[in-house]
Amino acid sequence: MELKDAAEVAEDVTNSRPLEIAARAGFAVSGLLHFLIGLVAIRLAMGGQGQADVSGAVAEMAQQPVGPYLLWSAFAACVALAIWQTSDAVFDFEHLETKKKVAKKLKAALQAVVYTGFALTLASVAMGAHADHRQSTSDLTLHLMATPGGTLLLILIGVAVAVTGVVYAIRGFRKSFVKYLRMPANEHASLAVKVTGIIGYAAKGVALLLTGMLIVIATIKADPDESTGLDGGLKALRDQPMGMYMLAAVGAGLICYGIFMAVRSRLTRM
Repeated sequence: MELKDAAEVAEDVTNSRPLEIAARAGFAVSGLLHFLIGLVAIRLAMGGQGQADVSGAVAEMAQQPVGPYLLWSAFAACVALAIWQTSDAVFDFEHLETKKKVAKKLKAALQAVVYTGFALTLASVAMGAHADHRQSTSDLTLHLMATPGGTLLLILIGVAVAVTGVVYAIRGFRKSFVKYLRMPANEHASLAVKVTGIIGYAAKGVALLLTGMLIVIATIKADPDESTGLDGGLKALRDQPMGMYMLAAVGAGLICYGIFMAVRSRLTRM
């Protein structure tokens, strides 16, 4: 009985209005990060320098005049959204049939992991550490390659990331994200949200597809230096024929995704 009461209290706390407001801010933080990644991608396409991934975006935030305040505020928002998603994974979707319930809970759990990762990156940079995701991804790949079954696991991870990218693109083109939003009544505003979402999800899908493919290729070739995460995937795209134009297009799409996520923080059904 005490365990049940504790669970009910935890559910009430995680569904509270203050936590909901903070969790919505987490979507806006995700939007800002993707917006900055898109800007870095366009800079790379034009011959500039930068790290086109979450740690690069966080480093851009840290360089602003209110950098420390911005980083810690973003950290708190991401923690709140990770808690909210964890609550969904544990307490919600019980009314659904088993297959849908498991899928929804798994999706919420994965989202909780993603926002926990954002929070850890924000905190590490705020405390003065420099997070290089390219090197850390390569190091993780090397470590897994050296463990029994690690090669197969890496291939499965790479395939999963690539498939997630395809799912993102399909979700965008099918506009399935609309069912999770309270769309504005104004017809032009509603159209703008849909168009931004379609472009954004497609670009996010391409970025994840490239990242997953790099993981698989690096594993098959037994070359962890080629497993360089999102930044490596986008830079590999730049090196292809017409790559600078494709990278600029993906960068613009990620900016659209960032704008969409900022809008989602206001319109999403929590």
